[in-house]
Amino acid sequence: MQLPLSVGDGGAAVHDLQRRLAALGLSCGDDQPGHFDEGTSSAVRAHQQSAGLDVDGVVGQITWQALVEAGYRLGDRQLYHRSPMMRGDDIAELQRRLGALGFDAGRVDGIFGPLTSKALTEFQRNSGLVSDGIFGRDSAAALDRLGRGRTAAVNVAHVRELEVLREAPRDLAGRRVAVGEPGGLGALATAVSHNLREQGAKVAILDHPDWSIQAREANDFAAEVYLGIRLLTDVGHRVAYFQTAGFESTGGRWLAELLTGELAACLGHPGEGAVGRRLPILRETRMPAVLCEAGPPVVVVSRLSELAKTLVSGLVRWAAEPMPRSVLDVRDALDLT
Repeated sequence: MQLPLSVGDGGAAVHDLQRRLAALGLSCGDDQPGHFDEGTSSAVRAHQQSAGLDVDGVVGQITWQALVEAGYRLGDRQLYHRSPMMRGDDIAELQRRLGALGFDAGRVDGIFGPLTSKALTEFQRNSGLVSDGIFGRDSAAALDRLGRGRTAAVNVAHVRELEVLREAPRDLAGRRVAVGEPGGLGALATAVSHNLREQGAKVAILDHPDWSIQAREANDFAAEVYLGIRLLTDVGHRVAYFQTAGFESTGGRWLAELLTGELAACLGHPGEGAVGRRLPILRETRMPAVLCEAGPPVVVVSRLSELAKTLVSGLVRWAAEPMPRSVLDVRDALDLT
């Protein structure tokens, strides 16, 4: 399929797009089948908003992939670990339900990776099924039977993240930090890296325009935290962290909240605050990750040195207190050891 698709395009690809949107309950208004007009653009924007993506009404590779993934329901297909890894909303549902039963399937990211495979195999073994790591009819029936009416105060993956945060050092000395930007902010990334190294951190600067490749590079670096920066064309700022239905990164959200406060003081306006998103750089990284966006470019460039110090100040505060006191109190009350 030729991407991107936007207003003015037409043909079989647009017809397929409209069919997928309709299956999700999103109306394309008065647009004719196969014609990408304002009604289709509005439906695409609604899907992007609900999926935690950039909202622009244009169907690029990320939006198309999210549409495809949203079309899967648990039980529609066999699920198993392969390369490239399977993705879909059905996998996210499996991860949520396994986590609620006490099996660590990893973050609820909708990606069938090694942790999900291991959790499924353990679930099958405990259920008296063939432990092959393949989710099919028998596993679905067992999951429905054991999980019926079952709710959990916290997901196992959430507990694991809290433990990692609790046990981490309370400064940046020796910590591995990935700093990423997709282009245009190399000077800011370099300034941030310099300030981080003064704090004793080990830093990797990532500059690939493909966020998924950046995520893989951050994972290969074994980063303990990822800080992404991107320009906005308008005046404002926001900091995104990973969030999806039934799961969010506690460390990422707290870092995002700390950074929004720092940025508001630096830029002189409140911005949009911390926002939960499911962008590839947040979804595919395996550590607390945030994406800081600020604009316009002329303001960012003119305050580059101050912004670099502001971002590092937020990371220093986060290292000293990597999760809110309220979360730690809940953890202690539940005795999550």
